[in-house]
Amino acid sequence: MLRQTAVHMRGLLARRASAAVTSSSVRMASHEVSETVDMSRPMYYDRVDVPLPDKPYKDLLTDADKTLKQKEKGPWSQLSKEEKIALYRLMFHQTYPEMKQKTSEWKTVLGGIFFFLGFTGLVVWWQRIYVYPPLPKTFEGDSQAMQLKRMLDMRVNPVQGFSAKWDYEKGQWK
Repeated sequence: MLRQTAVHMRGLLARRASAAVTSSSVRMASHEVSETVDMSRPMYYDRVDVPLPDKPYKDLLTDADKTLKQKEKGPWSQLSKEEKIALYRLMFHQTYPEMKQKTSEWKTVLGGIFFFLGFTGLVVWWQRIYVYPPLPKTFEGDSQAMQLKRMLDMRVNPVQGFSAKWDYEKGQWK
């Protein structure tokens, strides 16, 4: 049981630490530290898998919001649709459909992939021109034809190779 509690606390501290790192930033050039966040206090976050955040979206209520909160304590049938939406927006920043709405982030990712593929192609092209030596003359058509003739004359791999597909009597491919 004690081990289970320690594992739970370690996970909780890791989540809080990662939130602290992302929420506060240090500017090295001006030696200023931005405002830190007290991680011991509840925080608001919109997540699909956690329906109720630690605290409401709006902490500081205006006078209109306070009167609306007083009306909330009464019967909800007397509230208009706009008042119900305003009460919802006091508690939550986004609705579930807004949280689940698709973003255009895939376009940025795909653009980055194509950019790096293009850059890699340019590097390969540059290496072919300036780094690698020129191809040997044995890769030219005449040299390859002479190599093929020599291999046929030597009867290389006569059972299943390309010498088996050459008709030596007619001097042509079978």
